[in-house]
Amino acid sequence: MSKDPGTTTSKTQTGLKRAIGAPLLFAFIVGDTLGAGIYTLVGTMAADVGGAIWIPLLIALVVALLTAATYAELITKYPHAGGAARYVDRAFGFPYLSFLVGFLMMASGITTAAALANAFAGDYLTALIDVPAAPAAVVFIILLTLINLRGVRESLTANLVASIIEVTGLVIVIVVAAIVLTSGNGEPSRLLEFAPDVPPLQGAFAASIVAFFSFLGFEAAANMAEEVRNPSKAYPRALFGAIGTAGVVYLLIALGAVIVLPPADLAESTGPLLAVVSASGVGIPPGLFSIIALIAIANGALLFMVMASRVGYGLAEAELLPRAFSRVLPGRRTPWVSIVVVAALTIVLALTGNVATLAETTVLLLLLVFLSANVSVLVLKKDKVAHGHFTAPRIVPVLAIIASIALLTQQTGTIWLSAAAYIVVGSVLFLAARAGRKHQERVST
Repeated sequence: MSKDPGTTTSKTQTGLKRAIGAPLLFAFIVGDTLGAGIYTLVGTMAADVGGAIWIPLLIALVVALLTAATYAELITKYPHAGGAARYVDRAFGFPYLSFLVGFLMMASGITTAAALANAFAGDYLTALIDVPAAPAAVVFIILLTLINLRGVRESLTANLVASIIEVTGLVIVIVVAAIVLTSGNGEPSRLLEFAPDVPPLQGAFAASIVAFFSFLGFEAAANMAEEVRNPSKAYPRALFGAIGTAGVVYLLIALGAVIVLPPADLAESTGPLLAVVSASGVGIPPGLFSIIALIAIANGALLFMVMASRVGYGLAEAELLPRAFSRVLPGRRTPWVSIVVVAALTIVLALTGNVATLAETTVLLLLLVFLSANVSVLVLKKDKVAHGHFTAPRIVPVLAIIASIALLTQQTGTIWLSAAAYIVVGSVLFLAARAGRKHQERVST
């Protein structure tokens, strides 16, 4: 797995087409971040911490920025598909560990897409049309898979349009909250209220798990490195710009939601931002806002499926998954086997899981991946490459490691068991792939 990506961007040295510039990459990360997390989980945060939901969002933003700095260094230093798995391989050269990190990354993308498929088929959709949730989720995943098969540029162009729409929805919430506040009908004092019977610090850290889920998406960009033009310049700009944008928008949403509605009302709603818009009395049609929310959820699911399929491709290229995962469509150059497998697993999880459990599982999986990336960047500080790249001070990954461990301590035993199940499945696949390679070597000799 230790193939040197070098400094070239030539099409002859990568199986994927370099079709993404900095603006499209920025849209990819913003679209992946500003999705279902903020549209569906504001109420959950309010239940944990009360009206002070801006506190867990700030905690999550700091953790995201620290880890993003690590990713910016690693991505620009080693611009290849595969993400954290490749970084761990370079740092430690232990194939099983490299595979496990990549598999957990792939699993997190599939788990998130499944959670968003369930969210799509939930209350926002039923507000428009009464259809069974399970078939709606399956059709939703199939449609996104077809877009993914068309090509990364098509996927990210769809993301660009959807990102504009979903950001418009968030702007609507911010504007109506401002109208309520300036009219004298809001209650800014709620911003300092904490949930009853929950110690403030405990509530803030519990809510930070959900808040962190809202920021997830920036790590997916590492797996697009093989398809980005001039990654050393494009990635840091797009990465920090997107996270900063998401942080400002999320904080404004948090402030506005609590000003308009009491935390208890937010906690009871499965569509909290729709509840905010409806309670404002501004006259925004609920159906219109539901459509915007559905587009936001669909956008996030598409991008996580794109990420997961590219991780599968990267692992196959590194010979840690069967070579079939590296097969690409002629002309389109999309990893079709990896895309189809990701879609099938997403459907299975969507039919067997629920939004809350899948979201918490995603956070745990990615925190483990982030730990591996932050340790790897420290080990790889001594590794020199010929091209220029972003460099993060050593204290940054150290702080990121501490923050990730702090968030891991907030996870429940049930979620840890889910992660353990993923590790067992991944280990079985790794052993099966290794056995297959040995058999093929014996046959060829």
